Amino acid sequence: MLTIEKKSLNVGKFVSTQHVDSVIRNYKQERWIQNSERLGKEDSLSAWWSIEELENFLETAKIHGADGVKFYFGAYAKDYTEKPEYAGLQTLAMVATKQKEGAYGSTVNKDVYVNGENGNTILGYNMAQLCPPFCGRKGLSDDSEEIGISIIDRGDAGMIII
Repeated sequence: MLTIEKKSLNVGKFVSTQHVDSVIRNYKQERWIQNSERLGKEDSLSAWWSIEELENFLETAKIHGADGVKFYFGAYAKDYTEKPEYAGLQTLAMVATKQKEGAYGSTVNKDVYVNGENGNTILGYNMAQLCPPFCGRKGLSDDSEEIGISIIDRGDAGMIII
C-alpha cells in the first residue's frame, strides 16, 4: 500500500494574552493614532464576525477547493454610502486561497475565484462589525475584560486612552 504524506499548511500558532496585548499596543502607537489624525475621526481598531459567518465562509471556501484564507487590510472609500459610518475606516477582507507550487519549489497562496452572476469573481467576505464605531456596550456595566487598553502620549496634542 502506498502512503502519501500530506504537507501541513499550518503557519500560525496560539499566542498568549501578553502577545496579543503587545501587538495591539504597538499598532495603536505606530499606526492607529496617525490614521485617526489623518481621518479626523477614530479609525477602526477591530473587525468582528460571528462564528456562524466564519464557518459559512470557510465551508464555502472548502467547497470551491480552498485550503486557506488571506486577511487583506483595506479601507472604505471616503464617500462610502452603503454604511456611511464606515467611510474612510480601515477594514479586513477575507479571501479564500489555494496553495500552489511556485517557481523554484516555492509555494504561493493564490486567491480563489468562482463563477458568479457576472462572470468570475473573487471568493471574498467583508462588512465586519467595526470598532469604532460599533464597540458594543460602551459605558454600560460589563464584567468582561477587554484587551488592549493603552495610554498614548500625543505630545502637544495631549494624551488619550484607547
